[in-house]
Amino acid sequence: MKLPRRAFLQHAAGAAVLPAAPRIARARAYPTRPVRLIVGFAAGGGADIMARLMGQFLSERLGGSFVVENRSGAGTNIATETVINAAPDGHTLLLATSSNAFNATLYPDLPFNFLRDIAPVAGVNREPHVIEVNPSVPVDTVPEFIAYAKANPGMNMGSGGVGSGNHVCGELFTMLTGVRFTHVPYRGAAPALVDLMGGQVQVMFAVISSSIEHVRAGKLRALAVTTATRSAVLPDLPTVADFVPGYEASFWTGVCALKDTPAEIVDTLNKEINAGLADARMRTRFAELSSTAMPGSPADFGKFIAEETERWGKVIRTAGIRAG
Repeated sequence: MKLPRRAFLQHAAGAAVLPAAPRIARARAYPTRPVRLIVGFAAGGGADIMARLMGQFLSERLGGSFVVENRSGAGTNIATETVINAAPDGHTLLLATSSNAFNATLYPDLPFNFLRDIAPVAGVNREPHVIEVNPSVPVDTVPEFIAYAKANPGMNMGSGGVGSGNHVCGELFTMLTGVRFTHVPYRGAAPALVDLMGGQVQVMFAVISSSIEHVRAGKLRALAVTTATRSAVLPDLPTVADFVPGYEASFWTGVCALKDTPAEIVDTLNKEINAGLADARMRTRFAELSSTAMPGSPADFGKFIAEETERWGKVIRTAGIRAG
């Protein structure tokens, strides 16, 4: 799929440009009814928690109701299409995630083009994945793991499904190291983690918030975080890039509106979301969830989405991953 990156970035950059007086007048009228924040994952997961935290903050700041609506399924495409088919008035928003960047390549026949049809509003957070192995795997470091995997090709790698973050993070690792895994997809990350602890799979690139308690309990062994910097909740754990140059991955979320949403509404939401990311209570909660805030302008978030879409598209095409 050819992605219209330039047009997307121009739209993002223009979202904050509007005469001051009309912006103030129209922003005061927003929202005029409950705002739906659509999430492509089931309730209780990391994305859902982030949506509810931000929804509550926006409700308090803007004096309206921001209601989280979970529309899981089809790799988050159901949620995205719900927003695509809504009115461009800022009352139906999407909690965009890294899955949206994957899906542009995973699903070549989607009835929408994410970069073309969505207006970026603001980033929310980034969270590391962690290379985790069953304690029976006799390794403690990434170099030891690479050597062991090459000596034992085809070890089982669990994931939350074909094209999930766990999956594509693992594929990037194989591309850069030359190891070979047998991919074992599950219906979600939770059952994959259960089998990782049980030894049915030997390795998983798990999101840190969903697995850290298993690591602390000794049920899993963590080798490294996938982000460019270390995690505050596991400060002694190195990054994958310390041993595999060029490796970097994270699970991220942000808020998007539909294309042609009034620029002053996008601007208002961006300012309030950034205020939330700077709020002391929110920052404490983010730290508890092993997440890092991702503040910035609509243009910043648009550029980030386009870069993620391009980068992961190359990984998915090289690995030959196809959804469904």
